[in-house]
Amino acid sequence: MRTGQYYLNKGGSYRDFFPEVLSLSQGNAYVDYAFHLAPMSAQHIEEIPFLVEEFGVTSFKIFMFYGSHGLHGRSTSQSDFLMIPPDERYDIAHFEFVMRGVQKAREILTEYAPHISLSLHCETAEIMTAYTKLVEQEGTLTGLRAYSASRPPHSEGLAVTIASYLAHETQLPNINLLHLSSEKALSAALTMKNAFPHIDFRREVTIGHLLADVDTASGIGGKVNPPLREREDVEALWRHMLAGDIDWVVSDHACCRDELKFGADRGDVFLAKSGFGGAEYLLPGLVGEGTKRGLSLQRIAQLLSWNPARRYGLPTKGTIAEGYDADIALVDPNVEWTVRAADSESTQEYTPFEGFDMTARVTDTFVRGHQVFTDGKVVGDPIGTFLRRGR
Repeated sequence: MRTGQYYLNKGGSYRDFFPEVLSLSQGNAYVDYAFHLAPMSAQHIEEIPFLVEEFGVTSFKIFMFYGSHGLHGRSTSQSDFLMIPPDERYDIAHFEFVMRGVQKAREILTEYAPHISLSLHCETAEIMTAYTKLVEQEGTLTGLRAYSASRPPHSEGLAVTIASYLAHETQLPNINLLHLSSEKALSAALTMKNAFPHIDFRREVTIGHLLADVDTASGIGGKVNPPLREREDVEALWRHMLAGDIDWVVSDHACCRDELKFGADRGDVFLAKSGFGGAEYLLPGLVGEGTKRGLSLQRIAQLLSWNPARRYGLPTKGTIAEGYDADIALVDPNVEWTVRAADSESTQEYTPFEGFDMTARVTDTFVRGHQVFTDGKVVGDPIGTFLRRGR
């Protein structure tokens, strides 16, 4: 969650903004939830210790590509899009000051320190702006391949390198490199791990980038940031997964209805919104495709549950054991089915996975022992609660 356009469409202090977020969320979730918060302004950086202590928010985020881009493409006015003071910039210097603010909070709030971390969406704004212009001027590429070319993989690698050096400079040890989508991004992340062994880097990929590519995804509904890539990058992600280089896999669930997703020209990828739903395909996709490739069920449980729960300060989550919450998903690993948006519980009317054949399926889901999903339907009452993290 962050201030600015596309979310609650307002700026200002998190002291005022975040209680409103919690109020709007309460009573609407079927699973337990927490929030990462993005410090967009100098005021937000000052509020980090307050957010940790008052609300148990221990994870913070930087969107590195917002320098000259909005969430879905070019932005003519950064201050208007982000709703930050006109004399402030959301740039590399701001990223450094965020890191210093997060590290200061770790030093002040020592009992929270192991679970306070900073996550980064690693793409370089200037590279993306220049390549978007090139792709549109040349006009030879269309669809998801055009969008991938407009946000090239070396943009990720450069951003990873910049973020890692800033972590070294600010001595912030807990860094999460989010939704890495390419071989260049992963190679840069592993290079930085070796360059700065005192930084505890965690590396994340999404189920979308593991299952779909620019050719196999169903239409420009597959527009997402970072973009879906070529098949070579998909295979590279799996190689790194099997080599143990990935710390967790996520859905990066960010969807909207059809009328909001697509522009006036439904075939123009640059007019479409970014993001799609992935939560319901995360576990079946990783169990089905992962086990075929040699990924063990134990490793899948670590990638989806144990590792992120430990990093993000969720002491009662992440495993099936005495003293932990009875959060259990039952998976049938021997069922074949085809993804159809029309069959989904989501109000999203499209999916980039349309027509994909799956070989595993979630049959039942329990949250703290309460059944919330069965027979393909969400059931019961929304019993999910906000989780204060870090202690």
